[in-house]
Amino acid sequence: MAVYRGSVCRLCRREGKKLMLKGERCKSEKCSFDRRPFPPGLRTTKRRRTSSEYDTQLREKQKIRRIYGVLEKQFRLYFQKAARQEGVTGESLLILLESRFDNVVFRLGLAPSRNAARQLVLHNHFLLNGKKANIPSQQVAEGDVIQVKEKSKNLNIIHESLRLAKDIPDWLTIDKVKLTGSMVRKPDRGSIPMDIQEQLVVELYSK
Repeated sequence: MAVYRGSVCRLCRREGKKLMLKGERCKSEKCSFDRRPFPPGLRTTKRRRTSSEYDTQLREKQKIRRIYGVLEKQFRLYFQKAARQEGVTGESLLILLESRFDNVVFRLGLAPSRNAARQLVLHNHFLLNGKKANIPSQQVAEGDVIQVKEKSKNLNIIHESLRLAKDIPDWLTIDKVKLTGSMVRKPDRGSIPMDIQEQLVVELYSK
């Protein structure tokens, strides 16, 4: 499986805003975006070109793709699946991305970032409905229960992440003692508080 192995801070700089790809580090003074808030390869003395409609749509698609850590082909498949569903395509796309196993682990506060959640899932630290689950892209459904494996309950990264976790979404519940969480309902657009304009992605793929 292809993965991006470059600097994630470079991705934030390219999109011109913090994508919170390193969790709490992005909020600290160590964040490289605060030191260099301009696109990589662009000197501050250079004049930026005017963005076209296509460029605006493309940048929004890239921003969403990078926030959730999915590659281009996978993102297009998500869009095609969302387009086949009833309702607003852009909202359906975000709900599919929010329901990914790695994202739900992150949203529960069991990992400091989506990248970390993906690694923990791949390394078999979680169970889904009592069964082995190590596929980050697996869809979590309403009523599904996620729990930390017994052998993994002493991992510092999980406990430290839970200690710092704030604003657990209302569509999820977490028991910090038992290290168990569940999806009480499907997420909706109102419960995804990110600055995302998903309609621009729909317009881009509709051309």
